[in-house]
Amino acid sequence: MAAAAHPAADQNPKPRDAEPHVPAAETEPEFAEEEYEEDGEEEYEDEEEELDGPAAAAAERERVQSVFKRLSSDPVAIRVHDVVIKGNTKTRDELIEAEVADLLRAAPTVQELLRAASVATSRLHRLDVFDAVKITLDAGPPELPGTTNVVIELVEAANPLSGSAGVYSKPEARSWSLEGSLKLKNLFGYGDIWDASGSYGWDQTTEVGVGVYLPRFKSVPTPLMARASLSSQDWLKFSSYKERLLGLSFGLLSTMNHDLCYNLTWRALTDPSRASSKAIRRQLGHNLLSVLKYTYKIDQRDSLLRPTKGYAFQSTSQVGGLWDNKGLKFFRQEFDVRGAVPLGFYNAALNVGVGAGVILPLGRGFMNSSSPVPDRFFLGGHSSPVCSLSGLSSLLGFRTRGVGPTEARRLVPSESDSDSAAAPGRDYLGGDLAVSAFADLSFDLPLKLFRDAGIHGHAFLTAGNLAKLSEGEYMNFSVSEFQRTFRSSAGVGIILPTKLFRVEVNYCYILKQAEHDSGKTGIQFSFSSPM
Repeated sequence: MAAAAHPAADQNPKPRDAEPHVPAAETEPEFAEEEYEEDGEEEYEDEEEELDGPAAAAAERERVQSVFKRLSSDPVAIRVHDVVIKGNTKTRDELIEAEVADLLRAAPTVQELLRAASVATSRLHRLDVFDAVKITLDAGPPELPGTTNVVIELVEAANPLSGSAGVYSKPEARSWSLEGSLKLKNLFGYGDIWDASGSYGWDQTTEVGVGVYLPRFKSVPTPLMARASLSSQDWLKFSSYKERLLGLSFGLLSTMNHDLCYNLTWRALTDPSRASSKAIRRQLGHNLLSVLKYTYKIDQRDSLLRPTKGYAFQSTSQVGGLWDNKGLKFFRQEFDVRGAVPLGFYNAALNVGVGAGVILPLGRGFMNSSSPVPDRFFLGGHSSPVCSLSGLSSLLGFRTRGVGPTEARRLVPSESDSDSAAAPGRDYLGGDLAVSAFADLSFDLPLKLFRDAGIHGHAFLTAGNLAKLSEGEYMNFSVSEFQRTFRSSAGVGIILPTKLFRVEVNYCYILKQAEHDSGKTGIQFSFSSPM
C-alpha cells in the first residue's frame, strides 16, 4: 500500500495532506502494514478475516484512523530503502536522483519524509520538463521492517516546444519593444532547455539570441547557462550614438538568492550623424568588454505586479575590463530596496523604494579617467518603478535618458543653406552616481467591475538625480548641491494588470527639473514587465 506526497505537506506535515489511495477515506494515506504493526494492531488482521462487506470497510477505516492518530501524536521512525523512478522515457535517472534522492533518504521519520516529498515534487516541477509529478510511499521489503520505498511517477512534457510573445516597455530598452521566444525542452534528457529569442523596438532597437540552460551537469551542484546574442540599439536621439553588441554570456552560479555570470562582449559605438558631442566622440569605436557580474537578490513581496506587503532587496556588482582594455576597466555597484505596507482599507498599500548606484573607472589615475558612457546610469522613462527590482532608471514624467549631465552637440551646417545651421541639441551623458526614490499608493476603485478585473488606481511621487564623478569631477561634487538639484514628479493613474505585464495610464506633473532636462506634464502610457 502507498501514501502520496502532496505539496501542502510542506506547510502541514500531517498525513491527511498526502494524496491517498484509500477508497473509504480519500484524504487519508495508506501505509504498509509491516511498518506499523504494534501492540494490539495485530488483532485487526484476525478480525478482518471474519468480516466482509460494510463490517470489513469499517474495520479498515478504524485501522487507518489508528495509524493516523499515531502519526499525528508522535514521530514515527522510518528509513528509505529505495527510490524508484517511473515514467521518465527521455529524462535520465541521474538527473532526477541528483535533484531529490539525497533529500528523501535523509528523512528520519514519516512526517519528515512527507515534507521532503513535497519539496522534491516542487524541485522536479521547477525543472520545467514534466507535466505531472507524483510521489508515493510504499512498504519496504518484508524482511526489513520500518523501511519504505519512495516511488516517483513522472509524466514528461507532451510537447517539448513552447513559445511566447509580448509587447513591453523597459527603461533600459528605449521603452517599446516586441519580444518573442521559443524553447525546446529536454533535448538530451539532462533537463536541458534550449531557447531562441528576439526583440524588435519601434525605434530600431533589435536583439536576437540563442542559449542553453542545464539545471545540473555531472557533479556541479548549481545550474549552468551559456548564451550568445547579437543586439543593436539606436541612441542617436538621446546621446548621438548607435551601439552594436556581439556577446557571450556564461552563468557560473545560480541559486535562489545568488547569481554569478561572466560576459564577454564585442561592442561598437558609431555616430552616423557625425554631430555627437566631444564627450561621445572620444568613446566611439570598437572595444572588447569583459565583465564579471554578481547579483544578490531577496524578494519577499506577495506580488510582482501589485505588491501589498513584504520587502525586497537587490545588490548588483560588476567588474569590467578583466582584459586589459583602455577605457573599459571599471567597477559598478547598484543597490535597490523596496517595501510594501498594507493600509487596511480599499485593499490599499503603500510601496516605497530607494535605489543608488555608482560607477568608477579602474587603473592608475582612475579618478581622472572617463567611465564608459553605455555603462553609466541614466534616469527617465515611463516604466513603473513598482514592478521589478530594476527601477533605478525609471523617473515618471521624464523622457528616456532625459535627466542628468549633458553636453552640446557639434554644429552641423545645413546642406540647403550654407548661411544657416541646424540646431545642435544636446547629448545626455549619464551619471557616475545615481540616486532615485519613489512612493506609490495603490487602492481599489469603487466599481465592482473594476475590482473583479484587478483594475485599480494609484498616486505616486518619484525623485532622482545624477552626478558626474570621473574625469576629476569628484572634486567639484557637493552633497548639498546634489540634494538641492533633485528632479521630481507626481501624479495619479489607473493600472490594468495582466498575467504578463502591467499597463498604466498616468497623469504626470513635473515638480522640479533642470534647464536641459526633458520632462513634460501630461498623460503617459506604459507597459511594464515584472521580469
